[in-house]
Amino acid sequence: MTRGIFIAGNESTLIRAIEAEAVKKVEQFASALISNRISDVLKTSDTDSENEKRISLEWNPSSPISARTLVLAAENRLEHIDEAILVCSPPLIRSAPSGLPLQVIEMMINDHVKGWFFLIKELAAVFKSKGRGTLALVYPDFNTASGKDEAAEILGSSAIASFRALTQGLLSAAQNESYLTAGFSTTDIGNESSFAAFIFKNIDDLNKKTNGKLFKYGKFSFFK
Repeated sequence: MTRGIFIAGNESTLIRAIEAEAVKKVEQFASALISNRISDVLKTSDTDSENEKRISLEWNPSSPISARTLVLAAENRLEHIDEAILVCSPPLIRSAPSGLPLQVIEMMINDHVKGWFFLIKELAAVFKSKGRGTLALVYPDFNTASGKDEAAEILGSSAIASFRALTQGLLSAAQNESYLTAGFSTTDIGNESSFAAFIFKNIDDLNKKTNGKLFKYGKFSFFK
């Protein structure tokens, strides 16, 4: 049976590293990227690189209906979802609170906070109904404190903090579920390829004993 890997998150070097690692595991995987609307507002650019093994799916994170449609589409295209890898790596925006555009604040909350709750609810329902599956939650864990003359980073770090809290809650409840849940965090920013390999190695080894574990990757992490 073909392994069904579904990846969701925003355009970032981290999610691209995870997709590159997925290519080593399967002939095709499904991926849903959060539209880079914030960068559009702030007049920056980011290119969605092509990957011929990626099945690209549409997703509007702010819509619970879109979350349900996305999971159904992933199941249809992959035949089944064995592993769902959710990657929260939002853009970091340094700005004084008074200078944050209201549109950007709303986008960050809708896309990088609310969206995860909607999507996880749908994935959990699928995994529960089948009695199996792996839910992997991935996020960078780094200090976004500003320097003396540097504007504070508020929105991105708030979104990551929300995702971290959501991850911790899901990990605490993991032993009561019929599917496996694992968290993955990294402090080693700039070493995304090695972190992606670390994620997949531990997903491959995940079992009831390690269910509900948060795997931390950093300079002193080793493949065990």
